[in-house]
Amino acid sequence: MADQLDYPASNLTWQVLNHANVHKYAVGAYNCYNTDGVMAVIRAAEQQRSAAIIQLFPWTMNFQGAEFIRYVVNAAHAATVPIAVHLDHCIKPDDVERALELPFDSIMVDASTEDEKENIRRVKAVVERARSLGITIEAEMGRIEGGEDGLPSVDMESVMTRPEEAETFIRETGIHFLAPSFGNIHGGYPAGGAEKAWDLPRLEAIGKLVSDTTPLALHGTHPVSDELFHKTIPLGVRKINLNRTVRDDYTNFIAEKAGSLELTVLSMQGVDIYTKSVERMMKILGSSGRY
Repeated sequence: MADQLDYPASNLTWQVLNHANVHKYAVGAYNCYNTDGVMAVIRAAEQQRSAAIIQLFPWTMNFQGAEFIRYVVNAAHAATVPIAVHLDHCIKPDDVERALELPFDSIMVDASTEDEKENIRRVKAVVERARSLGITIEAEMGRIEGGEDGLPSVDMESVMTRPEEAETFIRETGIHFLAPSFGNIHGGYPAGGAEKAWDLPRLEAIGKLVSDTTPLALHGTHPVSDELFHKTIPLGVRKINLNRTVRDDYTNFIAEKAGSLELTVLSMQGVDIYTKSVERMMKILGSSGRY
């Protein structure tokens, strides 16, 4: 738990992303579903001397339970480099309540399906409560389309973040990190891919207004080219959510070898493959060698 007298500077997610903000690089927030993923991120971070964020969904909190969350946090915090644990897309009020009772470093409170006033009201209420617990808060302004973790599909053009309103949203909610909507999509892109879907001038305008004090979080990153990731970092993106980008090689290996390898060998080799995928992205994002 962070020291309330020095909040949010004593919070680990804030420390990680503020360091990235000062030094102009990005940190991967790696979605993990099991112990293999957790071990891969920790090993990659230590080998690369990189900060990292282990990112969990409410599904993990509800399916694997509070003791699994505590295991993840303890393992992450025991690493020799800074590794924060973040809860992504916490939509249901009951999930927010449960999350605030657990030792997360940060939580994304996702009220973006509501109208703007309700989004602000709900997020602000959580920010005020989280302060006493030393937890920092990410929120989404606009709406990021897609099907990840049950997120609904929406009309993209009507829900993109309006740069001129981003400062007001941050000020009124008190959030520490902003996930903007600029054409990024959860769960796969249509023809033309992210290159066609992303409105980078919009992202740049948002970044110019808020990123000096509020790091931007990038959602909807599969498939996205290394070159496109590089374009977002100078625009203020500091937290880059990564799921299949680092998980597919591991998943494909497990699917192919599950019937022919002993479970112990399967797990060890799978974690090694997973670790290499995470290490590659740490180099791409510029977080390697920072610690």
